[in-house]
Amino acid sequence: MSRETILSERYQLLERLGIGGMAIVYRAYDQRLERYVAIKLLRETYSSDSAFRERFHQEARAAANLSHPNIVTVHDFGYDKGQLYIVMEYVPGTDLKSYLKGKGHFSVRETLSLMIQACAGVGYAHRAGIVHCDIKPQNFLLTPDRRLKVTDFGIARALASIHPEEKSEVIWGSPQYFSPEQAAGLAPSPASDVYSLGVVAYEMLTGQLPFQSSSAEELARMHREDPPPPPSRYNPSIPPSLELVILKVLSKEPSARYRTADQLGRILIHVQNELYEKTTPSSTESMRKEPSVALTQRPPPPSSMPLLASELDGSHQMPLSLQSPVLPETPSDEIDWLTIFLGLIAVLAVGGLVPLWIWVFFLYQ
Repeated sequence: MSRETILSERYQLLERLGIGGMAIVYRAYDQRLERYVAIKLLRETYSSDSAFRERFHQEARAAANLSHPNIVTVHDFGYDKGQLYIVMEYVPGTDLKSYLKGKGHFSVRETLSLMIQACAGVGYAHRAGIVHCDIKPQNFLLTPDRRLKVTDFGIARALASIHPEEKSEVIWGSPQYFSPEQAAGLAPSPASDVYSLGVVAYEMLTGQLPFQSSSAEELARMHREDPPPPPSRYNPSIPPSLELVILKVLSKEPSARYRTADQLGRILIHVQNELYEKTTPSSTESMRKEPSVALTQRPPPPSSMPLLASELDGSHQMPLSLQSPVLPETPSDEIDWLTIFLGLIAVLAVGGLVPLWIWVFFLYQ
């Protein structure tokens, strides 16, 4: 496509932003609304399939209903010049994969911050009944202000159209990041996206993929059968609590993972809070330094506290910080002899003054 190409007499293609096996992404100008947009132009091999076009339109409609700060908004979709296209919000910045190649790997704090944003966006889609099916760093865009946005919901599938018994010859997703059930050709679920999020987090923390092979078939077998090496093998600075979360979401069975990205996000927030507490002064030192602040602060209500890992295992034990303090009991059967003694002295003193006042009265009479 040249610079002069205009799709549907509205979108002028300006420059190519990226290229993939399924589509080419362009920065374009919406002449009707006078704004810059990103357009994903699908290859002709896909666009010529009428069944695929119908499926693409259905999924694009579902994606267009998603409105979230961590999701790239879908504005429009269409078919022109023999090719399908989808019009999306233009996000300045770069994708996470490119950033990761230049950086090597992220710190634990950076990883948690970005993955919590990714879980917020993907979790919103899960609540809307949509599975992404192709979670990978290439579909995470980083803005200059460090906001993460999930893109490429155009190939997402509405949960209502997925049958548990469905098995497809077409495997959606990328072999390095898809779940074991996707590798087996089974229908994806929100837990499939959770698995892929775990692979992305693994790569962000270590700079390595849990499974590596030049063969797509071998990668699919490894996802289905091989246990992933612990990420601390490549990065010893990973906290044990975070490593346990990563290994849990990389479980082979979907039921052994967190069910949605929302649940994973809440666990990551809890891990983030734990790390923050370890790097801040203790409560005793804070009270000594700032007694007025420490005495006036109140803990947040239980509804605003992050969920603990035990919450998802069925035990709803209240965190220790929210339980009522145990106060020492005061013995009720002890006799305060000092108070009794002082009371008797007071009675005697008052009683001893009575004869004196009677004598004074008669003296002056």
